[in-house]
Amino acid sequence: MKKSVSVIVMLFACFLSFAQLKVGDKANEISLPDAKGKAITLSSLKGKIVLIDFWASWCGPCRRSVPELKKTYAKFQTKGFEVYGISVDEDATDWKQAVKEDATKWVHVNDAKGDIAGVWNVNYIPITYLIDKTGKIIAVSPSHQQLEALLQKLLG
Repeated sequence: MKKSVSVIVMLFACFLSFAQLKVGDKANEISLPDAKGKAITLSSLKGKIVLIDFWASWCGPCRRSVPELKKTYAKFQTKGFEVYGISVDEDATDWKQAVKEDATKWVHVNDAKGDIAGVWNVNYIPITYLIDKTGKIIAVSPSHQQLEALLQKLLG
């Protein structure tokens, strides 16, 4: 009996350690290369409200969300809002072409090996995390309307 309880407790602990990050959790550090190969860290954006956006060039829903996000970014970027776009494209050429086509001006990095997506337990895309100025997750995959309302509340 003791052995089966130990196994159950251990399995539950393993499950929790791989659970997706949620509201209230501290955001894990991220350091990924931009299009020029320069490492950009999430912590370099501390003091801003940051939307971490996991996406890929081949992901239709990811690409269809760009026009609305561009509007939100234009409205709040000067007030302290930043997007940290993490492409999970394995081919950097596809990622760079998508960024060019979408004409987005926010931070773009590439997680070609999926290391960061693995640490963040990203099981699907698109998925976004809204991070407050201290690095705490305050929303997971908010709709564009919810994102705008949160940014209005936080940044005015």
